[in-house]
Amino acid sequence: MFCINKITSNSVVDYAAEEMRKYLRMMMPGGGDVQIKYAPDSKDGFRLGLMQDFGLDVSDVKDVELDDIVYIETDENGGIVAGDNPRSVLLAVYEYFRQNGCRWLFPGADGEYIPMQKIKAVSYRHAASCRYRGHCVEGTMTQRIVFDMIEFLPKVGMNVFMSQFLSPTTFYNRHYNRKYVTMETPEPVSNEQIFQWKAAFETELSRRGLQFQDVGHGWTAAPFGFDISKGWGKTDGSEAPEGAKQYLAMLGGVRDLYNGIAINTNFCMSNPEARKIVAEYIADYSAIHSNVDYVHVWLSDGLRNHCECEECVKKLPSDWYVMLLNDIDSALSARGLNTRIVFIAYHETIWAPLVEKINNPDRFCLMLAPISRSYTKTLVGKENIELPEFELNVYNAPTDLDTFLAYFKDWKKSWHGASLCYEYHFWKHQMFDTAGLELAKRIYEDIEVYRENDINGLIACGSLRSFFPNGFAYYVFARKQYDASVTYEALLEDYYFHAYGENWRDFADYLGELGEAIGFAYLEGEESVDESRGKYYNPERARKLRGVPEIIQKGRAVINENYNFPIRIRTASVRLLEYHAEYAERLAKALAFKADGNDAEASKIMKTEVFPLVCENGCRFATNFDTELFIEHIINKIGKAPTT
Repeated sequence: MFCINKITSNSVVDYAAEEMRKYLRMMMPGGGDVQIKYAPDSKDGFRLGLMQDFGLDVSDVKDVELDDIVYIETDENGGIVAGDNPRSVLLAVYEYFRQNGCRWLFPGADGEYIPMQKIKAVSYRHAASCRYRGHCVEGTMTQRIVFDMIEFLPKVGMNVFMSQFLSPTTFYNRHYNRKYVTMETPEPVSNEQIFQWKAAFETELSRRGLQFQDVGHGWTAAPFGFDISKGWGKTDGSEAPEGAKQYLAMLGGVRDLYNGIAINTNFCMSNPEARKIVAEYIADYSAIHSNVDYVHVWLSDGLRNHCECEECVKKLPSDWYVMLLNDIDSALSARGLNTRIVFIAYHETIWAPLVEKINNPDRFCLMLAPISRSYTKTLVGKENIELPEFELNVYNAPTDLDTFLAYFKDWKKSWHGASLCYEYHFWKHQMFDTAGLELAKRIYEDIEVYRENDINGLIACGSLRSFFPNGFAYYVFARKQYDASVTYEALLEDYYFHAYGENWRDFADYLGELGEAIGFAYLEGEESVDESRGKYYNPERARKLRGVPEIIQKGRAVINENYNFPIRIRTASVRLLEYHAEYAERLAKALAFKADGNDAEASKIMKTEVFPLVCENGCRFATNFDTELFIEHIINKIGKAPTT
């Protein structure tokens, strides 16, 4: 019988102890009890707690609250499992089981690989390679999906979860409103219900000690009384109090909501009263939501709509932005709040400020958001990049990471504080890589480049269901940030072996061949040989696409030869590939016509063959596959999906 002795009294350590008990029981060949007790003076059994309480050195990290160290020194009967903060203790528990052969490959019970065997001694100490390793909600989601993702993140070494907007209504509503999945009845959910759901998942984050980052867009409209609960939906602004529009950005001599979308609207940042209203609103929010570790303060999500009034034109938007950030810092300091703030180099604010500087760098973190970059390559090899001078409301978004990094280096001339990156690999690009291998390579390369450029981690802006045809790309995203020394080949073998068994290489070869035939760059719209005929016109690609059925025939043979396993995760992984094969075959059929320029036939196949298949399997593979997002970004790009 094992005993877990908690050395540190902390609710997250309590949870870590429960998780340790669960997985010890699952691994024990003969079953049996595992006891937990608080025993700070214990010298035997498993001792769980902070490294500092064991007298262990933590001086190799800058901030023990933000940086994770995992320490494990155990034999077959117990030992020390510790971290430099409560969250790291939980990470240490999962790493202990990982060292004993356990794996978590995608969220949910079916994503677990837990061998039944005697535990082995572990001697391990590691400081995570990146400080910020996280995920931000996107796509469509249910409360079960959110809970499963939160449970999954620390198991793969992640430490951050972010929610968008004051309440993530948009992402729940995309699922429950059933815009495309017409065979299911819409189930409208109230804003109040979603707010409650957010409170519930915030509690799950606290339970695990995960760093909670929040909001982003919305601060440019909500403080003045405009409703941002519709996300990117339109509103006439009638809910706002009289006179609210006087604070909005002036465009063409008019102050109004930009295209009727509140979160896409900027405000007049040269107006000190407007800045004060925003700063106090954020301070009010931070005071109430003291569980938020970082509040993200972003400007509008719209392009080319900064205020054109005679005062605003005197400075760059980034200069006014920094003034706003300093106002927020003052408002927070006046209330004695230590809330941290993330500010963003995004759209027009990728230009660094010319005059203003952050007064209190310790409170802030700069985040690069290269949303318009290509994902078919990491760097294109540009040198001596000459950045254009800023022109108000004239913005041509960069398409390569080289240019984004050049803008970032310009910011770093005046900003010497913490930095991270908000990346979009799983926003939609995971759907363009049918095999999941090209994107995985890109992520691996990207993380190396970001680290070389003093960017201390990535937050994925992406669907919580980005595990199709498997979770390998996400696994690379998590594990490479946790331990940058790991090789791509080691990650590939690690994931595929645990997902598909001894014949894992056959699965990797099949998916690699399939991915090359369909083409990541092709689905990204980067292979057209005649732009006048659309970004998918490519007769040579059509020829390759018509060879997909033969590749899938070989793949089905591999699937059938490895169809059932005694370990559930492998059976689940192969069943997912069985569905994926049908999906890829129908998709390639439509794409072949599209590549040949026969848009009508491509649209017909998308509507009559691909769309029904995706909808029918949406519930069956809900953990892995974001149905609404696939329809939005794949089917609607090639054809047109039916809507309610």
